[in-house]
Amino acid sequence: MSHEDHEHGEAGETGSEHGHDHGEHGHHHGHDHDEEEAGVALRVKALERVLVAKGIVDPAALDVFVETYETKVGPRNGAKVVAKAWSDPAYRARLLSDATAAIAELGFTGLQGEHMVVVENTAEVHNMVTCTLCSCYPWPVLGLPPVWYKSAPYRSRSVREPRAVLAEFGVTLPAGKKVRVWDSNADLRYMVLPERPAGTEGLSEAELADLVTRDGMIGTALV
Repeated sequence: MSHEDHEHGEAGETGSEHGHDHGEHGHHHGHDHDEEEAGVALRVKALERVLVAKGIVDPAALDVFVETYETKVGPRNGAKVVAKAWSDPAYRARLLSDATAAIAELGFTGLQGEHMVVVENTAEVHNMVTCTLCSCYPWPVLGLPPVWYKSAPYRSRSVREPRAVLAEFGVTLPAGKKVRVWDSNADLRYMVLPERPAGTEGLSEAELADLVTRDGMIGTALV
């Protein structure tokens, strides 16, 4: 589902950019969520210590799992999807018409990615992804969701004032460019296909993939 602000010529909005410029945005999300996250982290650590002490869980295996989803399974997979779409017009068409099947062509399937929709940024429209109810997120292509994506302020403000949220992430769009916000849910998850940067015509798919960021595929950063 998308949201649109007709008064400003925008459509549904949400987005966030993590990365190195995320610091300021975190403060706008307030301290309540930070405290909540800290409490959850403490409980998880306590549970982990108990499970490790009983020999049920191998801490090294946990580290590998987290590292895999944050840096390998996730954003790198999505970057390959984007690079393929930039390089292959036929694949791009399949991706936009049936994202789940097109993503599966590259071997990326699984939990939280069973039903996917890819929305394309153009010269006229900028897309952002959010989840207003919880933190639904396409794990197979983006990995684990960043903390800010799950915060209540981001989930609410991304729809109400998407341009303001984007500005906090350092993204300023032309006044005439529409902003469309897509609301992921338990049944459907969205990913953004960023605009291909100018001057990249001679790059290979691997080189193009290196240009793609997680936040660019959420819509809170430009590529």
